[in-house]
Amino acid sequence: MIDPNERWTSVLACLTDELRASVPRETFESLDRYVELLIEENQRQNLISRSTVDEIWRRHIADSAQIVRFAPRVDSSWLDVGSGAGLPGLVVAILTEGPITLVEPRKLRADFLHRAAEALGLSHRVTVHLAKAERISGSFDVITARAVASLDALLRISRHLSTDKTRWLFPKGKSAKSELDEAQGKWQGVFHLEPSRTDPEAAIIIAEHIQPRGKR
Repeated sequence: MIDPNERWTSVLACLTDELRASVPRETFESLDRYVELLIEENQRQNLISRSTVDEIWRRHIADSAQIVRFAPRVDSSWLDVGSGAGLPGLVVAILTEGPITLVEPRKLRADFLHRAAEALGLSHRVTVHLAKAERISGSFDVITARAVASLDALLRISRHLSTDKTRWLFPKGKSAKSELDEAQGKWQGVFHLEPSRTDPEAAIIIAEHIQPRGKR
């Protein structure tokens, strides 16, 4: 069992100085509660690999928390594509103040997201869509996804939900650079690879001003 102070430290290390200084203890209690809900639900449906449960704070919670520091504002609106277990969407909702939209096409997972948001007291800021990203409308300050699809596919299915100021944040594993190289053959914009704080072989793809290549 991980000591509470140790697991909180793993999350704090992934946040900006501004957020780190303002995170109240109640926030970590919410993260603890979310972890409990996630582990419990994982017995009913496969939300995360069981081999990662013992490392859930580093592999999933801190890994999700690290993208919060790249949001334009603490109250930015977020879209989490293929939210699944709520990673990173529910972690982002716990750590930020703006509206969060979770898009999940599988009913059992969407049902879990609804229940978890309600149990965490986040229903007023968290919206769950039982749908594919292609089927919803709206615009968001930040678009994210974790372990869903390639960068090219993610841009293709969710670009209609962006504006010219949207920031795209995609945590990726070893494939980050190769996915970025491939996507840049089809997409133009400002791209950046940020090293992950939880895995030395992983990176976060950050993108802005995205347009299909060749469009003026």
